[in-house]
Amino acid sequence: MADHHDAHEHGTMDTTVQEQTYEGFIKFGVRLSIACIAVLVFLAIFRT
Repeated sequence: MADHHDAHEHGTMDTTVQEQTYEGFIKFGVRLSIACIAVLVFLAIFRT
């Protein structure tokens, strides 16, 4: 039985989709962090 790992050449995999997913994840994290900070600032200014 042939091993499928024999045909793979290191560094030839297309990682475009993974890079786009990671970029989207980072953007989401940054926007979420900014939103949380904005809510905290709003609460600090307008607390009752």
